[in-house]
Amino acid sequence: MLKEFKNFIMTGNVIEFAIAVILAGAVGLTVKGFVNMIMMPIIGYFAGGTNFSELFIVLGGAEFATLKEALDSGAAVIQWGSWVNTLINLVIVGFVLFMMAKAYKKTKKKEEATAPAPAGPSDNALLIEIRDALKK
Repeated sequence: MLKEFKNFIMTGNVIEFAIAVILAGAVGLTVKGFVNMIMMPIIGYFAGGTNFSELFIVLGGAEFATLKEALDSGAAVIQWGSWVNTLINLVIVGFVLFMMAKAYKKTKKKEEATAPAPAGPSDNALLIEIRDALKK
């Protein structure tokens, strides 16, 4: 059983999948950093200096100066600004994946176009063989 498990783990598909998962995590962190550190300050600047991650609504009528105070108090808080950040993150990730898929499709088309013609006799060669066989 241990030998079978080793063979399973060492196949290319499992290793490629593990690499893809690790890279996906790294890309996710990179995109999240891009959204939070670059895009949101730009959007906030054009929205009048608003920091979206600090925008919230407290249910129940209580008022707090900061999101941290509201969360620390245990109040029911709708963090709609963080949700806006998440939506922007989703759009950026979707765009990056779209671009990657588009680039991948371009490489696949080139490989298919340069594929060699099927090896085998041509129609004329087959007809000649049939004619010669009939003569015999």
